[in-house]
This record gives sequence, structure tokens and C-alpha cells, in this order.
Amino acid sequence: MTDTSTEPAAPTIDDQQLAHLAPRTEAILMSTDRPLQSERIAAALGLITIPDEDDSRESAEAPAPKPRGRPSSAKAVEAACVLVAQVVAHLNSVYEQSGRSFRIESVSGGLRVMTLPEYADTLAAFQRLRSAGKLTRAGVETLAIIAYKQPITRAQLEAIRGVSCGEVLRSLMDRRLVTVKGRAEELGRPMLYGTTKQFLDHFGLASIKDLPTLAELRPMA
Repeated sequence: MTDTSTEPAAPTIDDQQLAHLAPRTEAILMSTDRPLQSERIAAALGLITIPDEDDSRESAEAPAPKPRGRPSSAKAVEAACVLVAQVVAHLNSVYEQSGRSFRIESVSGGLRVMTLPEYADTLAAFQRLRSAGKLTRAGVETLAIIAYKQPITRAQLEAIRGVSCGEVLRSLMDRRLVTVKGRAEELGRPMLYGTTKQFLDHFGLASIKDLPTLAELRPMA
């Protein structure tokens, strides 16, 4: 039998901490349209200190000031992330009880305020009013093939679609929905394409594993 008596208990948040951290966490999440990692939120709240990160990297970051002093230990970061999770759970409970149209979800490796599925029709109608820059049918088809078959070469992509995909592929890369993932181990070393974190963010997915299965997409008899 394993002795767990010496294992540290998960940190719990008291009412005073909750009253202090909840509105600040909400303000951070409301201030950005990108998913924010829990540790970045914790750093912005002053719970931990983390190393600087290059702002140009394609990752979720909180709008925290540059940290000062020594970075916090891994245990301290883990404990702070647990507190952030408890704050988020509290906020989601408040949103649910008050009938809000949104909640905080885990998306693309971070946390983001998302609208509830039941408001999808209303938002779709709103988006149709701004549809000038929407994806074309060819773009959607190409993006779907890449999402399910990645990493995939352009030749493989065009073999599935049956048409040239160069222009569509460039458009998807310009939108940062598709990126080069490497090169194939075959003659000519063609480039391999795959989806980006922005793709996950755009479609509200936590990972590629959350894509609908073929059975889910098949029309019901």
C-alpha cells in the first residue's frame, strides 16, 4: 500500500482570496481575444513569477508585466494554476446561475471566454453581416482535408480534391490557419502542411482530437 500521508494537499481558495482574484481573472480574460495559459494569468495576478517569453511566439500569453526576481518553482506554478482553475470554476458557476451567454473554456492550450452553443444561430446571423472575409467553399474543403489528414503534402491534398490547391493553400496560410510542419521523407522532400493553434482557436477546439469523427459527420438515415 502506498503511503500518501506526506503528499501535499491541493491548495484551496478562501472567500477573501476569491473576492480578490475572481474579478481580476475575469478582467484579464475579457481583455483579450486569445486563449491565455493558466500560468500567465497567475503571473498577471501576482501569484507567481515566470520567465519572460518572446511576444512573437505563437502561444497563448496573458498581458502580464515583465516578471521581476527569480522565477517561481514548478510546485509554486502548479499550485497557482490550481487556484486559477478554482477561480474559473467559481466564475463559471456565477455565469450559469445568472443566465449569462458565455463561460470560460479551455481552448488551444489556454483559457478563453466563449459564448454558449445555444447562441450559435444568433452569432451566425451576425457573422453573415460581416461575411466579406469569410472562407470560400474551396477554402473550407481544403482546410478540412488538411485538418483530418495532416501532415499532408500539396500533391496528396490535390489528389484528394482533384484540383490545384496552390492559391487556396496560400490564402489559408495568410490567414494563419495552416502552416508548414516540415518536409516529407520522399523524393524532392515536399513540404508538409498542418493546422495551427489559430485554427483551434478559430473553431473552438482544445486539440485536433476534438474534431468530429466521420460517424458524427455522416447524415442520419
